[in-house]
Amino acid sequence: MNANQAGIPVITLDRASNGGEVLSHIASDNVAGGKMAGEHIIKLLEGKGNVVELEGIPGSSSARERGQGFNEAIEGSELQVVAKQTANYDRTEGLSVMENILQANTDIQAVFAHNDEMALGALEAIKSSGKDIKVVGFDATDDAVKSVEAGELAATIAQQPKRNWFFRN
Repeated sequence: MNANQAGIPVITLDRASNGGEVLSHIASDNVAGGKMAGEHIIKLLEGKGNVVELEGIPGSSSARERGQGFNEAIEGSELQVVAKQTANYDRTEGLSVMENILQANTDIQAVFAHNDEMALGALEAIKSSGKDIKVVGFDATDDAVKSVEAGELAATIAQQPKRNWFFRN
């Protein structure tokens, strides 16, 4: 708002603004990325099973859009989201939230985390539990890519702005 009042044009990157006038918004397609994650989990689980969704910061555009795409993708499948909880895009919160979810839900086959930090935290909790649960993250961070290459994370969704972006006026 202050920028608008000062006559400064505002451009947002990756996350939409919750207020003020935005001249342009440039971002990857988070809904499409969420759908890719859901479709991959459907493939991994052959269309059925129990899934956890670790959400990003409540109300953020990326969390809303990634969750929207994921849930649209699994709609009509035999996948059931048995737990959905925020971990605020944080690895430590991903670990503790996943530990709590594992105590309450013994029958989980996959996790979709709205970012790689939460996915890597969830992975640590899963390793400690001794369970075999597929984890899909989002952002293709260096740590996540290494984890996928090591056969730990099942996948991470790569944001490729040069190929997968939209521009809104």
